[in-house]
Amino acid sequence: MANWKDGLPLKAANVVVYLIFLSANGYGALGPNAAKWGTGAQETFITPDSWLFGIWGLIHFLLLGFIIYQFHPAGYQPVIEGVGWRFPILALLNSVYATLSSMGSHHSKTDRIWAILAFLVMLMIAGTVSTIFHTLKTGHKSKNLLDTLVIHLPFSLWHGLSVVLAVVAGFAAFGKDAHSSKPGIVSDILVFLGLLFLEGTSAGYALYGEGDIASGAVISLALLAIFQHQTPGNANRFIHWSALVFFLLSLVAVLRSLFAIIKGRRATAEGENAPLLG
Repeated sequence: MANWKDGLPLKAANVVVYLIFLSANGYGALGPNAAKWGTGAQETFITPDSWLFGIWGLIHFLLLGFIIYQFHPAGYQPVIEGVGWRFPILALLNSVYATLSSMGSHHSKTDRIWAILAFLVMLMIAGTVSTIFHTLKTGHKSKNLLDTLVIHLPFSLWHGLSVVLAVVAGFAAFGKDAHSSKPGIVSDILVFLGLLFLEGTSAGYALYGEGDIASGAVISLALLAIFQHQTPGNANRFIHWSALVFFLLSLVAVLRSLFAIIKGRRATAEGENAPLLG
């Protein structure tokens, strides 16, 4: 059985980067550029409503459990051997993104560069968290409730949110400023494709394999937040109602996966409780 001192350098690094990560997101949410927190350098035609980024609070809370759990013998294998040094890398990358995404508003070429850099960093974040997620899913399955809550769930939520932020950051880096322009045909097409990608990813995460309901649900909620924020006054009716349709489609996929899991667990429980003799 692992001792709490085993892997101590990594455990110490996890604690330090968690505090940095928490501080960066906290400053982004409460600092002078709080209005830009999570939405990128500028308002776009696919920017979601700000309530969506409250998911960060839940992720941070669950990751606090992750940090504490790593010192327990049961947490050594999934945290140290499973996630490993990818968590410090991921947390630092996310801190960099939080800083870059709150800088500039495309009033100069430098601001555009910050937005592009933020987008590139978010792509690295999405790749890293995806690797962690799949490593845990395939090699370190949940053995108890704590494994589910503080190991798998935070990275599952982060997995879904990183997809949303990658799309938002891409539009912030290369798209038009919604405050100073109205969407045209090209913007409508690009936003529609972005919404289609989010809906397809949400459904795929929820229905593929064993199902990743948390990731799918986060992306589904993002579509709802886009629908709420991109009103006909902010964008146009096409974007507004397209977001709602894609939200409903993704919600159906998430609920379908949830019901399938519940049904499967009930069937398993009934099988275990069935008498050995007829």
